[in-house]
Amino acid sequence: MKRVVTFGEIMLRLAPPHYDRFVQADTFTAIYGGGEANVAISLANYGADVAFVTKVPAHEIGQCAVNTLRRYGVDTSKIVRGGSRLGIYYCEKGASQRASKVIYDRAGSAIAEAERSDFDWDAIFDGAAWFHFTGITPAISDKAAALCRDALVAAKAHGLTVSVDLNYRKKLWSREKAGQVMGELMQYVDVCIANEADASDVFGISAENSDVDQGKLDHEGYVSVARQLAERFGFSKVAITLRSSHSANDNDWAGMLYSGGRAYFSASYPIHIVDRVGGGDSFAGGLIYALLDGRSDRYALEFAVAASCLKHTIEGDYNLVSEAEVRALMEGDGSGRVQR
Repeated sequence: MKRVVTFGEIMLRLAPPHYDRFVQADTFTAIYGGGEANVAISLANYGADVAFVTKVPAHEIGQCAVNTLRRYGVDTSKIVRGGSRLGIYYCEKGASQRASKVIYDRAGSAIAEAERSDFDWDAIFDGAAWFHFTGITPAISDKAAALCRDALVAAKAHGLTVSVDLNYRKKLWSREKAGQVMGELMQYVDVCIANEADASDVFGISAENSDVDQGKLDHEGYVSVARQLAERFGFSKVAITLRSSHSANDNDWAGMLYSGGRAYFSASYPIHIVDRVGGGDSFAGGLIYALLDGRSDRYALEFAVAASCLKHTIEGDYNLVSEAEVRALMEGDGSGRVQR
């Protein structure tokens, strides 16, 4: 399979055990992850050739992040060393009607302060076919936004397919700045991935007859959203995850893919959530893998949704499932019975 490159920030995630609140915690579990790193690990688990690009500090904590990527088969040879710190985020897992909570401590991280001269994009993209980034990376600093633009210009010069997950984070920037910065970057993007609220948050394009907070999602409204995104920015494909939240623990999970003027909707899965962090990243990883493998739009969508459904059952940021496990769910084996 052709080579994929992802670019962004990998962070240290500190989480209280089980469903404890921050104020209860005497210990925190340490996990390393981040949007584009999670996508890279998903792809590596399916057997894809994938490299993750970032900058981490040249000390033991930075090395821990690199070691995690290596453990799962991600190429780390293009990671730059330097800077003073690795970004941290604290994650409190929600339950029932109590939402999960994230607190960021990432200002001044190595990648946020990285210089444009740190990365040789021509060398990074040599032999690659696909480049993926998320809206989180340009949100962390103006320097990181400039790095994204450099990467995108080089990716298109090398003929790569480019995908973005909009991934709006209100704690990182305003809707106004997100719309301005992301709007300028979209000219380089072929495949746009979003959740049910991102298009509204970033570009002011909302689905009619839908209420995300109430779990009411209208299919035709999201076809309209995808069509408007494709027409405004020239995307070849728009994929949207559709989450209906009944509580912090129980969601319905599905997706839509808009391609060539046609909309496809996936099967819907009722999921009891173990860990929802990385759910969207696992969708992106599944979609990229299937499209690179030459699969149809319908197959790629079903693969991505099934993959991300399974991710919700796994602790941590990463989707640690195989292609065979995803295909088994696609084919109807969702009973959860012991496999002997």
